[in-house]
Amino acid sequence: MTQDEDADSVFLAEAAELQAGIERNLLDLAEAPDNRDLIDALFRDLHTLKGSGAMFGHVELAHFLHGFETAFEALREPGGTASDPLIRVALQACDQIGALLENPSAASPGNTPILDRLAAALDKTPGDAPESLAEVGWRIDFALGPDALGLGTNVPALLSELEALAPGHVRVNCDLSGLPPLETLNPLAPQMSWTVVVAAPVSREAIDEVFLFVRDDLTLTVEPFGQEAAATTVDTAPDSATARPERRGAAEHATMRVATTRLDEIMDRVGELVIAESRLHDLSQTLRDATLMAVAEDIRRLASGMRETTMSIRMVPIGNLFGRFRRLVHDLSEQLGKPMECACSGGETELDKTVIEVLTDPLVHILRNAADHGLENGEARAAAGKPHSGTISLSAAHAGAEVHIRIHDDGRGLDDERLRNRAIERDLLPPGSTVSGPDLYRLIFEPGFSTATTVTELSGRGVGMDVVRSAIQSLRGQIDVDSEPGHGTTVTLRLPLTLAIADGLLVDVGGERYSIPVSAVEECVELPHDLISGSGRSSFLDIRGELVPFLRLADVFETPGPRSEFQKVVIVAGLNGRVGLVVDRIVSNAQTVIKQLSRVHAGVKAFSGATILGDGKVALILDVGHLISLGRTLEDRMRIQQGAA
Repeated sequence: MTQDEDADSVFLAEAAELQAGIERNLLDLAEAPDNRDLIDALFRDLHTLKGSGAMFGHVELAHFLHGFETAFEALREPGGTASDPLIRVALQACDQIGALLENPSAASPGNTPILDRLAAALDKTPGDAPESLAEVGWRIDFALGPDALGLGTNVPALLSELEALAPGHVRVNCDLSGLPPLETLNPLAPQMSWTVVVAAPVSREAIDEVFLFVRDDLTLTVEPFGQEAAATTVDTAPDSATARPERRGAAEHATMRVATTRLDEIMDRVGELVIAESRLHDLSQTLRDATLMAVAEDIRRLASGMRETTMSIRMVPIGNLFGRFRRLVHDLSEQLGKPMECACSGGETELDKTVIEVLTDPLVHILRNAADHGLENGEARAAAGKPHSGTISLSAAHAGAEVHIRIHDDGRGLDDERLRNRAIERDLLPPGSTVSGPDLYRLIFEPGFSTATTVTELSGRGVGMDVVRSAIQSLRGQIDVDSEPGHGTTVTLRLPLTLAIADGLLVDVGGERYSIPVSAVEECVELPHDLISGSGRSSFLDIRGELVPFLRLADVFETPGPRSEFQKVVIVAGLNGRVGLVVDRIVSNAQTVIKQLSRVHAGVKAFSGATILGDGKVALILDVGHLISLGRTLEDRMRIQQGAA
């Protein structure tokens, strides 16, 4: 890749982030239409993207963004409020930014119609002039300060932005009379000045926007034509509308974009380092050499720091993904004519970037189904005593070695009878079946399964949920559906960590070692002596007045051999409850490099992966979520027995 191609790819990546910020601010502005902070943030993103676009040769983008800013000028005036029609057209303009970034020549014809609609939404025509126009134009004189170039001031970019204000009506003159001889020239502080004449009715605010982020680094005067020739020196004190962010150290904002393949290699190396460190630690404990033990402790500390840093490099907050779906729900509300909102929580939960990329399409399918099939229209919701606007909730949380993502709508819920009849028609269930609940709901993921009576642009062909299941299975995850008639449906995605280094509790069961994610462990207790001999039967522990089912792992894994005289119970918790795991011995805490099982072993539900111990042996990592489900089954069975009694 050439230097120019690399620079352009960096620009496109940063432009996509700015576009996402503009869209996010517009959606927030729809909920708080007179919020001045949001309006200012929106303008800063627009202005930054316009300047970057001009600098990297995206002229059409810069011109469009200038029109975008101009159309929004009224919002910055006292009393300016963003109406729903304005937000709707502004979101279309945001989409146009993406189109111009992808293919400027194909997208440019769409610029003018969108800008016209923006002007109409503001109840003004594109030709209407803002209040602070000069009668003919402006004369702008500026000179660089002593530190301007060193701080990154880009004069060609400034001139390009001024040219974009009035294409064909801007004249630039550079005064070189102050330059010293070459041998005494300081290239970081050249004594140069520029005079720019903008011979067109451009607003003073637009001029100020060009110099918004560099005004402290320049000597700047702006003089209107056709009026009294009193030069106006730009006030460097920030105000509420044009506040300049405080300059911080360059290192604080320095970023570097690295290919994900290189990050994968680093993760692999750190994983091997953790395994080697564990072996060194075990060796030092065996030899009991003081010097070796000290070195092993230093290596452990350094390896732990590298583990945390390296893992954080690939991890991104899932809130970045959730932010896209706010726009999707907004558009679905317009398309379906149903009032609906998107509520997000747990956005700080982090996932590997590659996992998030795979999740995008499945979540889109689920949200479309929730909006089309799940949520009722306003009249039906009013008749059911619900709020006029429906809500689709997105949440994420860590649960042991998993990340659980839940999508809940407060709509009508799934119709068991209708699902059952449709399944019988398709020979997925035998005639007369009474299956219900999660066992029935799993059928919606079968290829071609749909209860829709008509096919729409959103749904009805029975392919969406099949795609969802395939995508989640490709991540070796699981998907669960629960529903309550009249109160909505919840879809839960359970995603294992594809590659991670985590703290694990190493336990012994019948001479075999297993690792339990420490993040899922609540506490460890002694198994009461009167329950030790109860092998093979369901049992419960009284944990501070609450009955908690426990599983004897030796029985679950069919491990032969005698049991320990003093067995321990590890209480683990997840989103679906708690369960106790009976083990023979708790060995130690250890850093574990989680390796996924092969596809041959993908059907083994009790384990989420494996790890290599310090002595070179392999320990299986327990799937806490699956074991909790087994515990709930025991609990449900006990309730049924108590009800029958």
